Amino acid sequence: MDFLNSLDELEALYGAPGPAATRKVARQMTPLYRKWIMASRFCVLTTVGPEGSDGSPRGDDGPVVVELDPGTLALPDWRGNNRIDSLRNIVRDGRVSLMFMVPGSNNVIRVNGTAKLTADPAMLARFDRDGKQPRTVAVITIAEIYSQCARALMRARTWTSGDESDGLPSVGDLLQEMTQGEIDGKAYDAEWPGRAATSMW
Repeated sequence: MDFLNSLDELEALYGAPGPAATRKVARQMTPLYRKWIMASRFCVLTTVGPEGSDGSPRGDDGPVVVELDPGTLALPDWRGNNRIDSLRNIVRDGRVSLMFMVPGSNNVIRVNGTAKLTADPAMLARFDRDGKQPRTVAVITIAEIYSQCARALMRARTWTSGDESDGLPSVGDLLQEMTQGEIDGKAYDAEWPGRAATSMW
């Protein structure tokens, strides 16, 4: 199998992007990009570090980020599995990308920039939920915002194909496989809903 080894080879296959692909880029929040991102309760955070890259889903029951000013977003780190892969990467290499999605829309809004983590009490307090706060907040300086072509979600029929989860292995099944049975998958799955309900934030 032959692989492409130069940008010239790659660009010869694709040609130049059209005006719509290049003129849609903003360097900070605009009224319409703001409206779109504030409607998003879910994004994928991508970071890079010495061990490689990491993609992490982030979600909330309202806007997944808060706008601090037109060039800055704040992303709280709500409870998870404590692997903190993304956070380790941010501390060592601040480059980040985010893909914002809204159910029903085939468009994705992308933000590229740099991030720093803070545990500043005033910042954490901005996200207070009945006395529960994130342990850290990623403060993201926007380098560019732009919309992604809708074809990927259209091809995948992301919002129209219905529930296709029947028959998939559960997380308990995966853990049981990966630990050669040391973790009881059925017990893990049975306990998970109750644990999640009390540790969402």
